[in-house]
Amino acid sequence: MKRVGLSDRESVEAVDDVHLTQLATGEKTSIQGFEIEPGATVPEHDHHHEQTGFVYEGELTFIGPDGEETVVGPGDSFTIPGDEPHAAANRGDTVVRGVDIFAPPRPNPDWAE
Repeated sequence: MKRVGLSDRESVEAVDDVHLTQLATGEKTSIQGFEIEPGATVPEHDHHHEQTGFVYEGELTFIGPDGEETVVGPGDSFTIPGDEPHAAANRGDTVVRGVDIFAPPRPNPDWAE
């Protein structure tokens, strides 16, 4: 067993005001913490990883490929199939905090590319 504490890892700013922290990574899954500041947006993107997540603070609005919006708040979990385009926005006044789980494992994305 391997333990990885949040304080053991450094966060990266993937895009303005969107911070990701790569946590434990196994052979089949990985977990990543996220913090999204008020007004910040994760641009539309896709990846082959299935993504499941849980929001424990704030509200995050996901925008799907057809423009459909889904609001996820404290205590809500979500699933995004692999290869499905999606974006997210924090339209609230508080930081959104949560975790994402990716299968297969996903390293910190290089959003600059």
